[in-house]
Amino acid sequence: MSFFHPEHELHVRRRSRNLGMLGVLFGLVVVIFGLTMVKVRLEGESVGRGAPAQVQVESGASK
Repeated sequence: MSFFHPEHELHVRRRSRNLGMLGVLFGLVVVIFGLTMVKVRLEGESVGRGAPAQVQVESGASK
């Protein structure tokens, strides 16, 4: 006695397409995470070498 019905061909194609989209989105997340890590590491190196900090100073109203 079979409890499960065979999947329709449409569901098989949808699963394949969904797994493809999962792969694309996961790859995008990996690329963005990698770029963020590189940026943080490069900013950390420039601060460690005594590079001038980028600080904006507001000029007060002087009389």
